[in-house]
Amino acid sequence: MYLEHFGLTEPPFRITPHTDFFFDGANRGATLDALLYAITHDEGIVKISGEVGSGKTMLCRVLMERLPEKVTIIYLANPSLAREDILYAIADELHLPLPDNARVSLVLRTLQDHLITSFSEGRQVVVLIDEAHAMPVETLEEIRLLSNLEANRHKLLQLVLFGQPELNDILARPDMRQLKERITHNFGLEPLVREDIASYLDFRMRAAGYRGPSVFTPVAVKMIARTSHGLTRRINILADKALLAAYAKGSHQIGAKEAHAAIRDSEFSQATYAGKRTPKHLTRTIALGGAATAVVVASVATTWLIATTQRPILRAAEPVLRSAPPASQASRTTPAPPAPNKTPVYPLTQARIAAGQHWLEKAPNDHWFIQIWATDATQQEQVESFLNAAAPQADFNNLRVYFSPLSGQPRYGIIYGEYPTRATAVAAIKQLPGILKKTKPYARQVSRLRQ
Repeated sequence: MYLEHFGLTEPPFRITPHTDFFFDGANRGATLDALLYAITHDEGIVKISGEVGSGKTMLCRVLMERLPEKVTIIYLANPSLAREDILYAIADELHLPLPDNARVSLVLRTLQDHLITSFSEGRQVVVLIDEAHAMPVETLEEIRLLSNLEANRHKLLQLVLFGQPELNDILARPDMRQLKERITHNFGLEPLVREDIASYLDFRMRAAGYRGPSVFTPVAVKMIARTSHGLTRRINILADKALLAAYAKGSHQIGAKEAHAAIRDSEFSQATYAGKRTPKHLTRTIALGGAATAVVVASVATTWLIATTQRPILRAAEPVLRSAPPASQASRTTPAPPAPNKTPVYPLTQARIAAGQHWLEKAPNDHWFIQIWATDATQQEQVESFLNAAAPQADFNNLRVYFSPLSGQPRYGIIYGEYPTRATAVAAIKQLPGILKKTKPYARQVSRLRQ
């Protein structure tokens, strides 16, 4: 709408990553260079962590573009992958020939053979794992085991973890010390300080075709810096709204009024920094081996399913869930415990849990289904919201919910359909409605729910 008004060829502040708009100031360019070096010259696991919205997704996309041609890139964006499923996902990305009912041992052996062949041909395989902080503990443990794949004295697989600061908390746990010891490089993207924000705004405008004097006044930059906490996604949102406000007034400059209008129209979460301002003295460092220490504050865009702190449990559904599967089909899917008092009731979730329990009692072990989404048991309100949104678009009879006390942490999973082979399940994923594709669904075997 405002492109012609400002002489722009394209929108300068889109929140979706566009590598032509990669800002290499504020040590981002140096971080990218160090990250490229760490991946192509080292054998340990690399970790990039930081707050939501400060440019981690952009860094990942630019990294994928700039890695050498000899590098085979595998990008895993689904954080709910179970332990065995991450092997199948990597095998899928490498197009490895596997039978539908391949055992984990066969998948691992086939994968290792392929990696040895790639290594002998001078190729490197790099796995970029997004949203690593949201992965089940068992899956993180499988990542550690994957780092052991080697030939002679060389690692066959380079692993890169992208995650929010919660990933650092998980890795600090005693049971995660073996994985943490294998992380040889730690990188972090910091929030931008005010001086960097002014450069960032000007860079994005000129990358979009602007050729005039700086549009954003110092007072506007100050207001945007204070409200955004230096997070690039927030900066983009505020800058876009401010440009729109200036266009509506016929102005070619962003001052206090336009910045205030943008801020008033934005509702940012206070959870990121607990309402505190970003310190002006934030330092910027990067880590490469033991040469420097990384300041950790950045992350990737999350899905539309936003976590809350509520802990509703399905009390009303409990009588339905009391019927357990036959002893011959001992399942790790068990009823959710009833809450003591006044818990919210979620009718769609209750109905789909009952449907999931009934289905699991009869479904053959060698059949497949589509894993749509998984979350911990505190997020039942989000499960209900998802089902409400999906009901008009999907075949509701094929949507089911299960409860699983995975690694001691209760989780809910939303699944879809039943298919005789993995190939038919994978083909069905391509036909899913858009709302079910947003969560990066993948194929799983029924037997995985009974282990």
